[in-house]
Amino acid sequence: MGLFTKDIKTMNDLFVHQLQDIYYAEQQLTKALPKMADKATDPQLKQGFLTHLEETRQHVKRLEEVFKMHGAQVKAVDCPAIDGIIEEAEETAGEVADKAVLDAALINAAQAAEHYEIVRYGSLIAWAKQLGRNDCASVLAKTLEEEKATDQKLTTLAESKVNLRAAS
Repeated sequence: MGLFTKDIKTMNDLFVHQLQDIYYAEQQLTKALPKMADKATDPQLKQGFLTHLEETRQHVKRLEEVFKMHGAQVKAVDCPAIDGIIEEAEETAGEVADKAVLDAALINAAQAAEHYEIVRYGSLIAWAKQLGRNDCASVLAKTLEEEKATDQKLTTLAESKVNLRAAS
């Protein structure tokens, strides 16, 4: 089902489709984050990826909860956007020989994923409220706050030391 196909006729259809999209994305990130942690050389970055992996597993569970609350089938649909972000991160990481620069590249890749998730969760929350599903919006809001916090931690880590090391 493509985003602008006849399969999406209502706001509810769009809401469920985007739930399926972000569900897939979160599942893919649970596979990508351990690889990113393995490649990271900065101990704080490595730990940050592992901590976010645990949060991401919770995000998957919350999404399953929202599907059930909303009476929708728990199902993932392919998300070419997250696949592209992960593929680009893997390609870039494979091309960087300097480990300090690699850490900066990993932060950039992680933030690309975080920003994608922030956009998706923000829309899902707005749509849930529009559909009268404040209960679903409340569950999704917990995840949105964690995604924003992770993005901020990555920015702080990049600006306070990783980018400085990479530039020297």
